[in-house]
Amino acid sequence: MRYNIRGQHILVTDALRDYVEKKLNRLEKYFEEPITSETNVTMSVTKGKHVIEVMIPLASVILRAEEKSEDMYASIDLVVDKLERQIRKHKTKLNNKFRRESGIRTLFKDDGAAVRVLDEEEEYELVRTKRFLLKPMDVEEAILQMNMVGHSFFMFANSETKEVNVVYKRSDGKYGLIAAD
Repeated sequence: MRYNIRGQHILVTDALRDYVEKKLNRLEKYFEEPITSETNVTMSVTKGKHVIEVMIPLASVILRAEEKSEDMYASIDLVVDKLERQIRKHKTKLNNKFRRESGIRTLFKDDGAAVRVLDEEEEYELVRTKRFLLKPMDVEEAILQMNMVGHSFFMFANSETKEVNVVYKRSDGKYGLIAAD
């Protein structure tokens, strides 16, 4: 794994860097091939809380977790535990899906389409732009992806309809799907 470790309002010492790398290397046992993408780690201190955010882009999923605690080492341990739970949950879902489909692996096809997602903090002021590739997947997988990245909505290429759809979490805890006519 390659790492991009940076600090906001905190000096990233060699000891912290080594600890993060050692802990995140534990995740490699869950993958058949070594992770070639760059793992982004951001450490910060805000109002006395030590926060760590880890994002690992993979071919079919983006693993993302964030944790806060009174101690940065504890936050690192918590975030790695959270990532391990996400990986196990994702692998279980994929195994169930492949069993249902008799092993047909259509989920990982990449159509190369890109889309822009906007995150506005103030009305009419664009403060952030995100770009990502849309991966063909079914609605169940899109909901899983949305929950894994911790967002309230998720845009994806629907593998059944071949259209761009959005799933979202409703205030009643259920899920909704937005599809164009």
